[in-house]
Amino acid sequence: MQARMTIGDFPYSEFPSFVQLPALHESRSAPDGLATPAGTTSEQVGVIRRLTMIDQLATRNAKVLSAEWFSQFLPHPKWGHQSAMVDEKLYIGGGLVTYDGSSGTPPNVSNPYFLYHDLRTAAGTGMPQPYANLSKNLTVPDVSGGIFWPDTINKKIYLFGGEYNDVTPWDFDLYAYDIINDEWDNLGVSRTDNIVGLGYGAGVSIPDRGEAYYYGGWMNNATIPDWGDAPQIPTSYLVRYEMDTNSWSNDTGPDDVGRAEGVMVHIPAGDGGMLVYLGGIRATDDGGWEGQPMEQIILYDVLSGKSYFQNATGDVPESRRRFCAGATWVEDQSSYNIYLYGGAGQEEGSAGFDDIYILTLPTFTWIKMYPNENGTGSYPHHSMTCNVVNEAQMFIHGGFFPLNNDCDVPDQWGLHDVSLGRQNKNKSPWMLYDPELTKYAVPTDIISVVGGNSKGGATKTVPVGGFDHQDLNALMTRTASAGTRTATRDVSGATATGDSESDSKLPTGAIVGIAVGGAVVLIGIILASFCLIRRRRTRRERIGSQQPMTQDYNYHHPTHPSIISNQGSPAPWSPQSSSFNPSSPFASPQTARSYTGPPVELPSGDIEDTTRGSPLMQTVTTTLEPKYDAHGNLWVPQISTVQIPDQLHSPGSPPYYDGTVGSNSSKNGTGYFASDTPQELAAERHTSSVSGQPTHQTYYHP
Repeated sequence: MQARMTIGDFPYSEFPSFVQLPALHESRSAPDGLATPAGTTSEQVGVIRRLTMIDQLATRNAKVLSAEWFSQFLPHPKWGHQSAMVDEKLYIGGGLVTYDGSSGTPPNVSNPYFLYHDLRTAAGTGMPQPYANLSKNLTVPDVSGGIFWPDTINKKIYLFGGEYNDVTPWDFDLYAYDIINDEWDNLGVSRTDNIVGLGYGAGVSIPDRGEAYYYGGWMNNATIPDWGDAPQIPTSYLVRYEMDTNSWSNDTGPDDVGRAEGVMVHIPAGDGGMLVYLGGIRATDDGGWEGQPMEQIILYDVLSGKSYFQNATGDVPESRRRFCAGATWVEDQSSYNIYLYGGAGQEEGSAGFDDIYILTLPTFTWIKMYPNENGTGSYPHHSMTCNVVNEAQMFIHGGFFPLNNDCDVPDQWGLHDVSLGRQNKNKSPWMLYDPELTKYAVPTDIISVVGGNSKGGATKTVPVGGFDHQDLNALMTRTASAGTRTATRDVSGATATGDSESDSKLPTGAIVGIAVGGAVVLIGIILASFCLIRRRRTRRERIGSQQPMTQDYNYHHPTHPSIISNQGSPAPWSPQSSSFNPSSPFASPQTARSYTGPPVELPSGDIEDTTRGSPLMQTVTTTLEPKYDAHGNLWVPQISTVQIPDQLHSPGSPPYYDGTVGSNSSKNGTGYFASDTPQELAAERHTSSVSGQPTHQTYYHP
C-alpha cells in the first residue's frame, strides 16, 4: 500500500504559482486538529485545506457532500460572467462572485464554476434547475467581461476575451467547450492577425453562418500580459472568427473611435444579417471618454462589411453601460425588437438602472416597458447577462447591485424572466419560467407605435425623418435567408452529456473509488508540475508594447457608482479598479505612470513563432505523467466535476491589477471533485413564502 503523504512531506517552497489550491474559507488558519510546519505561509495553508477536503471526499458519499458543500458555498451574486444557450440548456461560467457562508465583508473572487440550467422544466421555485456536473480544465481561465459564442450547429461554446482578477493575464488563446464530449479545447490563435485579449466589449455569434463577432472592449493590464501601468484604452476593432476554419480577421469598426461596455445583437435583416450595436462608452479626442448616445445606433452588414449610423427617436433611455439585451421578432419580420435591461450609469452619482426598454426596428423607436412611472426601479444593477429563450422569454441573470449587498433571489439562483410579449395572465413584463411558451407575440407596447397586431403586420417601417443612409432603405426591407451551414462532425450524441434527468447512481464503494482516484491524480499532477515553472517563465510570449491614450485616468471609490474628472475629462471605469466595497465595484484613486510606446496594434514580428490552431486534449489515464499542450503548458486531465471556489480572500470588486506581481501571479488553478451524477444546486435551504407556491421574488419587482 502506498505511503500516505503528510503535511511535512509536501514541498511547499517549490509549489508552482500557476497551480493554486486555495483555502475554502476566508480564514487562513489550518483545519482543526491539523498541525502545520513552522513558517507555513497562508497560501500553503490554503493548499493544506484543499488537500484535506479532497481526502475527506474519499470517505464520504460524493452526492451528499456536494449538496452540503453547495449549501455552504453557493455563490451569490454573480456578475461580469459569460452565458450562452445551446439547445435546451443555458450555460453560465466565469465572472465574479461573493460566497454565502463567508465571514465579515463578503469577498469578491473569480468564479470557477461552469454550470447549466435545464430549460426543459421549471423547478418548484418557478425557474429552471441548475446543474454542476460539467468539466472545466485548470488551464481554462476564469475571466469576467468575456463572451460565450454559442455554436448551435456543431454543439460548442467558444470563450473569447475577458479580464483576469488579481492574477497576471494569460497570453491570448481561444477556448472551446465541446458539449457532446464534455471537454475543453485550447484552439490557440493565429499570430498573424494581431488578436489580443479584450474585456467588456460587445459580442455575438451567428451559428447559421459559422461566424462570431466581438466589437470594442478594453485593453488593459487585466487583459494583456506586460501591459504594465499604462492606462487602459477602449479599442475600435471588430474581430470576426470563422468557426469551421478557426480563422480570424481584425478590422476597424464603423470609425476609429474606441468603444467598450456596450451591447451587440444580431437580426436577420439585409442579405446576410445585420449586427446592431448600442450604448456603452466611447473615447474622446482628449484621451478621455464619454457615454455613447443611446439614440446613435450602429449597424453592420455582415455580407458587405459596411457599417452605418442611424438616429433613434422615441423614449430614449439615459446613457448607460454594462447593461444586457436580447432580440426577438415574429415570423413576418415586419419589426425586430431589441429588449434592454438595466446597466450602470454614466453620470457622477448615478447608481445605475432597473428598467426595461425596447428598441423596435426598422422605425428605430425607443419604448419604455418597465417601470410604468418616470425614472428607474429601486434596485439598479449592471454586469448581468440576457438570454432570449424560445423567442418569447428572456432570462436576466446575476449582476452587481450597488445599493444592495444581499443575495439576489437565492430560491431562483439569481434568474429573472422577462415576458417579452407580456404573454401571461397579468400582462406583466415579469413572469415565472414557462417551458411551454415557445412563440413570441408582439406586445401592445410595440403595436401602439408601429401598428399591426400580435402576429406582426407592422404598418410603420421607416424611422421618423427617414434613414440616415440610402443603403438602409433597401437593407432594412430585406430578410436574410437562413444559413445552409451543416455540422462538420457527428452531433448525434448532443444530448448525451450532462443529462439532468439521469437517475442512475453508483454504489458508495464506487463513489469512494472515484473520489480517491481523482485525489491521487490531482496530487500527482501537482507534484509533476513543479518542473514546469522555469519552462513556463522562459516560454512566456512577450506581447508588443501598446500605445496608450495621451491622458492618464484616475479611479475613485464612491458610495454609489460615479465618475470624476481628470483634468476636465471624465475617467473610464474598469471592473478591475478597486479594493472591495460591497456597495460599489468602482475604483480607489490610482495614478498611472507615464508611458510611451509604439502603435497599439501588436506587431507579429515581436512575438515568438509558436505553432497554434490545432485543438489538443488529454484525457484521464492511469499514469501520473504530465501532459502538455502546444505551448508547453500543463494540460490537466478532464474530469466530470463539481468545482471548488477560488481563494476566498477579498481581492476587490475586483481589484485593479497594477502589474506588480509576486510568486502567486501566474495562472490560477482550481481543484475538482469527481462527480457521478449531475449535481443540483440545492434550493432546499430557501423556501417560498407560501408552502408549495412558487413566488417570483426579486428586489426590483416584488
